[in-house]
Amino acid sequence: MAEKCRNVNGKAYAINVITPIKPWTTLLQKLVFWYVGVRPSTATRLVKLSFIHFARWVIVEKDQFPYLGEGQPKEELNYDYLLFNSNFNGTWSQYIDAFSDVLPSGLNLIWNWSVKFPGSRPATSFKKYIRHNQIDTEYYYVAYPGAAINDVKSARVVSDEVQKLAGEMDNCSAEEFEQKYNLMLLKVQKNLGQTGKAPLPASD
Repeated sequence: MAEKCRNVNGKAYAINVITPIKPWTTLLQKLVFWYVGVRPSTATRLVKLSFIHFARWVIVEKDQFPYLGEGQPKEELNYDYLLFNSNFNGTWSQYIDAFSDVLPSGLNLIWNWSVKFPGSRPATSFKKYIRHNQIDTEYYYVAYPGAAINDVKSARVVSDEVQKLAGEMDNCSAEEFEQKYNLMLLKVQKNLGQTGKAPLPASD
């Protein structure tokens, strides 16, 4: 059971992947990130994947890993590393498949500088690479474990409309309230639902 709970809290899954960057290519990796930063349109397709909470890539150079004192053996690393963090709703396979299907060229651009990266397609090789370099999340806090990201977005829509309705209630007759209330329900009906536990563990 403990094995199944790694990386998972309710409907959310946390993924951490760290890959060694090929020698002398860290500068190229930084140029890729600069390019993505000045051309945000390159991440548009990623943003549209509604089940992803966030995704972040960070370069950690070999002399930037924390040293906590004499009790920790000093490391002599041969590589800088690319750290990838993300949270999402769904299974591990669904997430990797979606990345491989929607962002193949973007993933290749980012991970091409990592040692033994096989390419984002075919997905089978990409999955093996990610699984090999993934670090389990042993402790994972989620504010709303029973809610997927779309549940939270819908709740915000309903809350905004209820607050708007409340602000229009001064000197409002019962008939006017009923009319406004029914109109509000029509407006938010696609956002009404019930949260709860995921039907299946969010890991594969």
